[in-house]
Amino acid sequence: MIPFFDHSPAGPKICGITTPEDALGCIEVGAAALGFNFYPLSPRSIRSDSDLGWINKLKSDYRDVAFVAVVVNPDAALLARLRTAGCFDAIQFHGDETPEFCKAEGKRFAQWIKALRVRTEADLAPALAFDTPYLLLDAAVPGTYGGSGETTDWGLAADFVAKHPEKRVILAGGLTPMNVSGAVQRVCPHAVDVASGVESEPGCKDPAKVAAFIQSALA
Repeated sequence: MIPFFDHSPAGPKICGITTPEDALGCIEVGAAALGFNFYPLSPRSIRSDSDLGWINKLKSDYRDVAFVAVVVNPDAALLARLRTAGCFDAIQFHGDETPEFCKAEGKRFAQWIKALRVRTEADLAPALAFDTPYLLLDAAVPGTYGGSGETTDWGLAADFVAKHPEKRVILAGGLTPMNVSGAVQRVCPHAVDVASGVESEPGCKDPAKVAAFIQSALA
C-alpha cells in the first residue's frame, strides 16, 4: 500500500495542486500525498475535461506518493473521468455526499476519503456512518467546501481521534507552517492537509512555505 495510507503518522498532504511545477516542488520536499481539486468553484480547480496527461506522467514517476482526486457532490460523468484517468490512488468526497453514495462510488477507487466540515460536536455525529477509515476534518465555513483558511476546532478533533483510534483522521483547516506543529501535538492525526496555508496566491504554491510546513509537520 502507498505509505500515506498505511503509515501512521503519515507525511503531509498538499492540496490544490494545479501545475506540474508545483507538484514536483511539493514532492521534492517530502509531500506524502497531493490533492487535485475538481470542484469548479474552487480557485484551485482543474477542469474535468482538461488533459490530465501531466498528472499521469507524475504518477508514473512517483508511485509512492498518493494522488487524490478531490470532488464536491460529483456527477457520474466526473467520477467516470477520474476512474479512467488511471492516475488517482484515492477519491476525496468533500461535499454533502451521503454514506451510501460514498460507499458505492468510493469502492471503485483503491481508497476513499470523506471530508467533514466541523464546527460543533454534532457535526462529527455522521462520521462513523462512512465506511472508510480515512476521515478528513475541515473547518465549517458557510458557503464554502474547504480551502477557506479557517482553523478547525482542534479540541473537537483531538477528542474524536482519542475516542476512535480505528479511524485515520486527516486534519485540515487553517494549517500553516507556523501552527502545524502545535496541531499535530494537540490532535495526533494520521496526517495533515494544507492548501491555502502554503500559497503565494490561490492555486500557486510557495516553495518556501511548503518546505517549512512539511518540516514543521514532521518535526
